Amino acid sequence: MQVWIEAALNGPWTRARQPRMPLTVAEIVAEGVACAQAGAAVIHVHAYDPATGRQNDDPDTYAAIIEGIRAAADVIVYPTLPFVQSAEAFRPGALEARYAAVEVLGRRGLLEWAVVDPGSTNLVTVAEAARAEPGSVYLNPGEHVLRGLRLAVEHRFVPSYAVYEPGFLRLGAALARSLPGCPPPLYRFMFSDHFTFGFPPAPYALEAYLRLMEATTPGSPWMVAGLGVDIRPLVPLAVARGGHLRVGLEDAPFGTQTSNAALVEEMATLVALEGGRPATAAEIRQALGSA
Repeated sequence: MQVWIEAALNGPWTRARQPRMPLTVAEIVAEGVACAQAGAAVIHVHAYDPATGRQNDDPDTYAAIIEGIRAAADVIVYPTLPFVQSAEAFRPGALEARYAAVEVLGRRGLLEWAVVDPGSTNLVTVAEAARAEPGSVYLNPGEHVLRGLRLAVEHRFVPSYAVYEPGFLRLGAALARSLPGCPPPLYRFMFSDHFTFGFPPAPYALEAYLRLMEATTPGSPWMVAGLGVDIRPLVPLAVARGGHLRVGLEDAPFGTQTSNAALVEEMATLVALEGGRPATAAEIRQALGSA
């Protein structure tokens, strides 16, 4: 049984929340290669400006990361999108700016997957809510979702859907069906212990998503992931039901001291205990029809 393992190396957190996450191109490449050697066939990255420690969605930086990892390992490497919230999402030029790096990387033939998140949600931690703090809003207006899917059609990359709420699944499936030639998306179910969106990482929650998927887009590939979460309790059920897994310092509880490679190695061991094995990138491409 082939199980896809994705490693999300850093995320938007900065080292204030994840002190062990890689920032420089060299660090990200080295950790991506180490995760590939540990069993990951998919690597997800956020590019950073090492001088400021803040996310920097520069296509040349992403190109250096993608090419650097691929030079050492046959894996799928894909970037993120800039985070937008509140009125920023609707300002003139926001749509074009948000997908600028994706367009450049697509034209260069460097994209196999890319982030297209089909919905918006409040990002509020349990602790923030208890203090009556508002948190932030992760915005993906419909125009942004459609822009990402149209670029997927144009550049033939797989849309990687983060499903924070059940409606993301329904909307994402409907929009993908609406565009002839759209590559089949990957549905990544986002669980959390730390944040208040969606579901906690509980078996009933995964079963709810799977029942909705069966009614909405049967047979589509799916993955268990999240933010501020330990997904290990869901591994037996996910593997038994034909799902895939994501780990890494983007998803792990804040302050995690385990390295990305060690997280991947542990996940590969858990998969083996359930009778599965980590898939290769070639096997994933073949399953998605993109080989």
